[in-house]
Amino acid sequence: MHESLFQSFVLIFAGAALIASVALYTRQPLLVAYIALGALLGPYGMGLITNLTLVTEMSHIGIIFLLFLLGLDMQPKALFSVLKKATIIGLISSALFALTGYLIGHLFGFTHTENLIIGMAMMFSSTIIGIKLLPTTVLHHRHTGELMVGLLLLQDFIAIICLMILYSGDVGEVQLSKLGFTLITLPLLSTFAYLFVRYVLLKLIHKFDRFHEYIFLLAIGWCLGLAELAELAGLSPEIGAFIAGISLATSPIAQYIAISLKPLRDFFLILFFFSLGARFDLGLLSDVLLASIVLAAAILIIKPLAFRFLLGRQSETPALAWDIGFRLGQISEFSLLIVFVASNAALIGEKASVLIQATAIITFLVSSYIVIFNYPNPIAVNDKLRRD
Repeated sequence: MHESLFQSFVLIFAGAALIASVALYTRQPLLVAYIALGALLGPYGMGLITNLTLVTEMSHIGIIFLLFLLGLDMQPKALFSVLKKATIIGLISSALFALTGYLIGHLFGFTHTENLIIGMAMMFSSTIIGIKLLPTTVLHHRHTGELMVGLLLLQDFIAIICLMILYSGDVGEVQLSKLGFTLITLPLLSTFAYLFVRYVLLKLIHKFDRFHEYIFLLAIGWCLGLAELAELAGLSPEIGAFIAGISLATSPIAQYIAISLKPLRDFFLILFFFSLGARFDLGLLSDVLLASIVLAAAILIIKPLAFRFLLGRQSETPALAWDIGFRLGQISEFSLLIVFVASNAALIGEKASVLIQATAIITFLVSSYIVIFNYPNPIAVNDKLRRD
């Protein structure tokens, strides 16, 4: 059927309200409900929503707002301090996860190029799940939250390099000129953000802070504007949004902006999880079901163990190391972007694409359950674990 954007929104949000109610009554996590709704209504389910292009593009805004709000909660000095500790852990763990993906892909008969891309997709953990299940008021200003953010940011930088390799159309070969340009652009963009906030934005906020609508509009414009500027400069919009947030973190109005934008963030994140479920082709699942189960199980086991060992070597407590390990025990939305780029470049076949998508969904679901039922989070079904 041909559906309008309005009809799609009616189905998505009315359906999400209904299935979320059922999920809460049955004590299930809401993220699972949104993904299930996408699979049910999408082109491979009932086929009520078939045009996912616009919905998927809009859902990406949720990730951008998520990183912006995260930046608002981070003090620059604390961030640089934690990045020093996270770098070694992030590099070693990413290499281990890539090797795991490559070997399992090889075991199930995928090509060398496909195995490389499967390995790439396994390196990263989900920013959305990791941060959305992290209590804002409890952990963002504590060492656990800061360390998680450092690891996720480092993974974002690695992901950018991987995407540059894929965009070049030749896995294993990177365009050094583009890479050098990116490495130069990052500090320049950060400097621009700092100066613009100090000499323009803060003065505007101070002069017109009585007009809440204007502050709301200014925050959105700054977030999306710097995200777009980052993308034009060869970085990702997510990094641009994070820089936009952290450049405002020392402002006395930062927390007001964060609270104001949370409903807008959640609106777009519902679209993200819906589109994730809707894009999954169930018809091809049987061909890669065993491989996806083995790969997902390996990731769900190896990631917590790796972070527990590496963080323990950095003198972190066992409780904190296990906490972070399980929160980062899935693959990432970047993995799905890698699938999209690699498929368009004809670097992987449909089976390898479905394998990575199935692994993403399985690890998203299982790791969400693990965190929701065992660690403090905003959507816990147990009142003792629920932290906003």
